[in-house]
Amino acid sequence: MSFVWPWFLVALLLVPLVFLYAVWLDRRRSKYAVAFTNLDVLASVATGRRRPWRWVPLLLLLLALASASVALARPKAKVSVPADRATIVLLVDVSGSMRADDVKPTRLGAAQAAMDIFADKVPKGVKVGLVSFSSSPDLLVIPTTDRSVLHEGVDLLVPEAGTAIGDGLGEAVQVTRSALAGVPKGKDGKLPAAIVLLSDGAQTRGVLTPLQGAARAHDAGIRVFTIALGTPNGTLNGIGGGPFGGYGGGFGGQGRFPVRPDPVTLAAIAHATDGQAYEAKTASKVQNVYKQLGASIATRSTTREVSSWFVGGAALLLLASLAAVGLTGERLP
Repeated sequence: MSFVWPWFLVALLLVPLVFLYAVWLDRRRSKYAVAFTNLDVLASVATGRRRPWRWVPLLLLLLALASASVALARPKAKVSVPADRATIVLLVDVSGSMRADDVKPTRLGAAQAAMDIFADKVPKGVKVGLVSFSSSPDLLVIPTTDRSVLHEGVDLLVPEAGTAIGDGLGEAVQVTRSALAGVPKGKDGKLPAAIVLLSDGAQTRGVLTPLQGAARAHDAGIRVFTIALGTPNGTLNGIGGGPFGGYGGGFGGQGRFPVRPDPVTLAAIAHATDGQAYEAKTASKVQNVYKQLGASIATRSTTREVSSWFVGGAALLLLASLAAVGLTGERLP
């Protein structure tokens, strides 16, 4: 934190001065208490005034003075604000393994609930789009600030077949670049954009490899945040239907087969694009990750004067001090 007028911080000297005056005044009052001739009454009064909370009004007043003094110096602080024309694309795996119920109610159900939370957490001015991918990618929602459209798109997600992570990334990059056409990269070489990729397994289909898709995101200046959803013990019923199985798990035949997430590949994608990788083995964890990302990505830091914060704090503390006077019966100096 810095100050426009730092010399006004000298006003903070009022705080110890007022405190010393209050202590002196309290002792002066105690000195004149000997005027009581009834010692029993004097004892009861003296005992009552030893209550520890009798100093609460004064302490609140001192805090109000300190806050007001800081406000005089016009403090400045770094705050996060939505980046200009910021865009986020949610890229979600809808392969057949998303039917697995090791994450309740199912992996896809948990992901849908988390994305709904994300939509409510991300700043209102940020455009959010939705791309799903199974054996191939599908653009469901063009980046928009209309959250109702995004919620509708999330509701339409259903598990399908294979897993084409690389192709999904390629589509998400193209959608993001189209939404930010004409917007220059920042000094860090990044666009005011991000892709949030959620997947629960390894790639089984597609033209681009996951790292080729990551390379396209890196070249475009788009960070990719990845979420590996599911537990190593996740399984799914196998149903025949080709080399990828009826559910796209990569297994034909009957019985149960494992559907493990691939956190290593997703972490490599995040690393290659200067993003961050997460693992989510429970519904609450995936919700927390989306909640955190919704409040943090597609923002930029800027320095703003925050004098109003301290003025507001001083006003509230002063009101609290006056309320404490009424509750305790004590007097302010």
